[in-house]
Amino acid sequence: MPIPRYRTHAGPALFSAGFRPFFLCAAAWAALAVPLWLLVFAGHIEVPSRLAPTTWHVHEMVFGYAAATVAGFLLTAIPNWTGRMPLQGVPLIGLVLLWLIGRVAVLVSARLGGAGIAAVADLAFPAVFLAVVAREIATGRNWRNLPMVGALTLLLAGNCLVHAEALGGWASAAAGNRLGIATLLMLITLIGGRIVPSFTRNWLAKALPGAALPAPFDAFDRIVMALTALALVVWVAWPDAPVAAPLEIAAGVALAARLVRWRGGGTWREPLVLVLHLGYGWLALGFILLGVSEYIAWLPPTAALHALTAGAIGTMTLAVMTRASLGHTGGALVAGRGTVAIYALVTLAALLRLLAPLGGSAYLELLGLAGLAWLGAFGLFVLLYGPALMRPRAA
Repeated sequence: MPIPRYRTHAGPALFSAGFRPFFLCAAAWAALAVPLWLLVFAGHIEVPSRLAPTTWHVHEMVFGYAAATVAGFLLTAIPNWTGRMPLQGVPLIGLVLLWLIGRVAVLVSARLGGAGIAAVADLAFPAVFLAVVAREIATGRNWRNLPMVGALTLLLAGNCLVHAEALGGWASAAAGNRLGIATLLMLITLIGGRIVPSFTRNWLAKALPGAALPAPFDAFDRIVMALTALALVVWVAWPDAPVAAPLEIAAGVALAARLVRWRGGGTWREPLVLVLHLGYGWLALGFILLGVSEYIAWLPPTAALHALTAGAIGTMTLAVMTRASLGHTGGALVAGRGTVAIYALVTLAALLRLLAPLGGSAYLELLGLAGLAWLGAFGLFVLLYGPALMRPRAA
């Protein structure tokens, strides 16, 4: 179906398209929340949240930052999938406000008089957003993308589990956070499997005629996706099961083989494409490290986990946010020096966070440097892309 035109929007340009406020808010929150967490971790401050400090940190990265990037992506992609008009204006402002209220409510939940208040405030956004996406896909009869409704349902369920522990302790916040992370990783596996080879093929055909092109989607890709899904199900539900580590290693190797088939070696000339391969590479490496950590005592599972979160999720979300922001605000699809710096900083942040537990007495210093690099990556996104996101599309 043809890509729809946007309605005439008389209000602020920031609310003329879903990617604008959600990408900007997501980057700003990522830039603020990680340094705040590091101050909490070092014992300098406390956050008045009913969630345990580590639980709050993971929750805000998954159900705060990452959920906002998913919202920005889907609100931009779904109109292209369905041919329906995009969400703009007052309805979009309402969604953004629900997300913001959730962030504040979880942060100060210990002062709200009851955990239920924070839970309702935080769960309102994912519940309403799920309803919006389900309506758009059903009305547009876009059944091919129905898995997006399933993914949002799982994110809502994971968030519910986190709040359920705070409400009465009958559920596991750790399991809820794992469910959220696993859902995001599966989205990267699924959506990355569409956009990475597609953008790579387009760039190679234009810039390097005659170069080997990415392999088309086939049975091998289906096997990789099924194996990845199985590994994630076991990790979420039975992380200590004997079969968990072998499945994680197998999934990581399969994902690496899938990445090789996408012919990313020649894309070093275009960082906008190369960074997609880098993000998917973190996904493969993270799975392998997660499994190997069960057999190597000096490799803590948190190092592998941050390869998947700071590495795969952090890199892939920034890759999508920068590319979509350039394309949909009228900018040239070329990574300037500032954008390259964003990619370099998020890569450095992931590497330092991965190495920090192995640094012995330098652990806190490496952790601090990782936080500074993370702040630099997302802070630079706000500074470089914020102005374009807040003004009308360039002609």
